[in-house]
Amino acid sequence: MEASTSGRTYHDDMARILWSPDDITARCRVLGRQIANDYKSKAPLVLGVLKGSFMFASDLVRCIEPCPRGLTLDFIRASSYGSGTESSGDVKLKTDLKKEKVQGRHVLLVEDIVDTALTITTVSRYLLEECGAASVATATLLDKHERRKLAYSPEYVGFVCPNEFVVGYGLDFDEEYRTLPYIGVLKPECYAHLGIPGPEPVGSGESGDE
Repeated sequence: MEASTSGRTYHDDMARILWSPDDITARCRVLGRQIANDYKSKAPLVLGVLKGSFMFASDLVRCIEPCPRGLTLDFIRASSYGSGTESSGDVKLKTDLKKEKVQGRHVLLVEDIVDTALTITTVSRYLLEECGAASVATATLLDKHERRKLAYSPEYVGFVCPNEFVVGYGLDFDEEYRTLPYIGVLKPECYAHLGIPGPEPVGSGESGDE
């Protein structure tokens, strides 16, 4: 989107907010305690899936208290999205993470959203089959299970997401809105302004998984 001189902000583009910063913070604390308990003797490798999880991963890892000895944080990039609201279905991985760093480790994948489960399944298989991870579990901020194409149940879920296209807190629309501190739904006219087809009125769009 070209720079605007209208004085409008991203906040003006929101139809409604689904989860506030306080909602997200509270949920991160709950998940952090659960993860700390489950991994207290496992020295986990926390692996954020970029780009969408960058905010959630940084907040969640600080909430893993008491922090298990040996916990490390890294990132892997995966994407199944083009410039619109629908997944291409072709998942691409990009990482400089060395396989020996994963081998034998208990990996906790951190995702912004699990919807079709194409991305998270591809990443999980890569870590288990090609990198030799001891185990792979998933912590996702949002679970949009109505959109599943593959059977997949994340071990840790922040919120169950309605079948709507959402943005904010790492989730983008055409690379915008990622830095909002909350998660919300865009006004329909925002899609038309960019010349990109938006979600159907009933909310069949798909976010993140990036």
